[in-house]
Amino acid sequence: VQLQAFGGGLVQAGGSLRLSCAASGSFITIKDMGWYRQVPGKQRELVATITSSGTTNYADSVKGRYTISRDNAKNTMYLQMNSLKPEDSAVYVCNADVFTTLITKLQFWGQETQVTVSS
Repeated sequence: VQLQAFGGGLVQAGGSLRLSCAASGSFITIKDMGWYRQVPGKQRELVATITSSGTTNYADSVKGRYTISRDNAKNTMYLQMNSLKPEDSAVYVCNADVFTTLITKLQFWGQETQVTVSS
């Protein structure tokens, strides 16, 4: 199973970016998915998660500005980031819990995508 992330880049403060994370490979189904971010010298932090049924959870720092969503038919998760702030600058990475067989659930991480917000 591979998770491929798209959409990072450079944006001015107040702007928007949309990240995508597409799963590919052989698996039965994808359960919870999420976005995390990390800046140098700090621990990786949870940004947002979404269950297979669409229940979402957000870090307080992004509530009201970020929206996580997914298209189960396309095995793809999205993160719409609005009103971006310089402190949102980080390496973002996606994560998914995947049933690779009917009884085997594994966690996968995508490659990192850089988000830089200029002031």
